[in-house]
Amino acid sequence: MEYVRLGSTGMKVSRICLGMMSYGDPAKWSEWVLDEAAAEPIVRRAADAGVTFFDTADVYSAGSSEEVTGNLLRGIFPDRDDYVLATKVFFPLGEGVNDRGLSRKHIHSAIDGSLRRLGTDHVDLYQIHRWDHETPIEETMEALHEVVRAGKARYLGASSMSAWQFAKAQHVAEVNGWTKFVTMQNHYNLLYREEEREMNPLCADQGVGLIPWSPLARGLLARAGSDAETTRADSDGRIGALYTDADNDRLILGRVAQVAREREVPPAQVALSWLLHQPGVTAPITGATKDRHVDDAVAAVDLELTDKELAFLAEPYRPRAVAH
Repeated sequence: MEYVRLGSTGMKVSRICLGMMSYGDPAKWSEWVLDEAAAEPIVRRAADAGVTFFDTADVYSAGSSEEVTGNLLRGIFPDRDDYVLATKVFFPLGEGVNDRGLSRKHIHSAIDGSLRRLGTDHVDLYQIHRWDHETPIEETMEALHEVVRAGKARYLGASSMSAWQFAKAQHVAEVNGWTKFVTMQNHYNLLYREEEREMNPLCADQGVGLIPWSPLARGLLARAGSDAETTRADSDGRIGALYTDADNDRLILGRVAQVAREREVPPAQVALSWLLHQPGVTAPITGATKDRHVDDAVAAVDLELTDKELAFLAEPYRPRAVAH
């Protein structure tokens, strides 16, 4: 495993981040979610392979993912400083009108709830899950700064939004002397590269680390060259909403499958290796519900694609609608 600085911070993370959305309570989220007992050997396998970076959110399994994440990490790592823990705030957890968004009221309530479920006194990275169109960004950035000053979070991160929104948030924090974002968790993979237009260059210029979500396009890239379906694919309604150019996707998936055959490795390793080669990418957030998912992610770190292979994989892509 390789370890790199998280953006321009001094904190180091593994080049693979294990996404914990797959663990929690299937009754509260989806049938493909694993409970704590089923998740434990997979998370331990990742830790044994050197993964030290873990990402969840308060909304996953209505809070159960944070509970499972906290229980597992405390049981696997001997010391809290041995791993980097990230969670997110924005989406509703209840029916209350203030139980959502990025108001000062909700942010302070949400971080306390997350810490309680995670069983820790701080998270290393606290992220806004989306942009809040109803709350002034000044209120949000000051509240997040208060969370950091209180010692409840070490760093701040953001997730999918427009580049102008991210630039505005960073500017508001800078002029007021508040804590700025150090990471961007955006939607980025071989089947969706619209972030290369503005967000990725902005983050590279500002020293913000990219930790892309859905690096395997919700499993489509992992199944390149195969007609096999999965429980998640069968029940995931967002696949069709996020990946709308079926003809172009087939071309790209065909090239992933071809490189995988030539290299004699699974397609997932090829797709993740391509992403790890992209400028500014710190650690893709990969989900895992089987041992092989962990093994492929870890192996991708050491898979060196040639410039020719990288260009071959990227060449067919054509622009598509923005999908956050």
